[in-house]
Amino acid sequence: MSAPRPSRKPYLLRALHEWMGDAGLTPQVIVDATVAGVDVPPEHVQEGKIVLNIGMSAVRDLQLRNDAIACTVRFGGAARELWLPMPAVLGIYARETGEGVAFAEEEQPDPPTPPEGGGDDSDSRRSHLKVVK
Repeated sequence: MSAPRPSRKPYLLRALHEWMGDAGLTPQVIVDATVAGVDVPPEHVQEGKIVLNIGMSAVRDLQLRNDAIACTVRFGGAARELWLPMPAVLGIYARETGEGVAFAEEEQPDPPTPPEGGGDDSDSRRSHLKVVK
């Protein structure tokens, strides 16, 4: 049996962060501050969530890892190291336009679906793609 596929979340997060930076937009993440391991200033948490600017001009030492986001930010002039485990990241969006992605709370890879019919019928193997001219 093969190993489970890695979550798509960190890959999408990195891609959207890069796109927003290239487009001159401000990437912000929404984080569930109640998830175990989240390290953010509790005074900035509202209703269990915190929105953080992770643009390159707002953070230092940004690491968009597969397991977490790590960076140093300033709150009220004081530097603070943040640790945001990937399960706590609920989404990323551009502050200026609202474009972005909301992530499912618990991502599970789709299980492979068995072929229908189970026989050696050539129609079940036929591609669903069509030639377009």
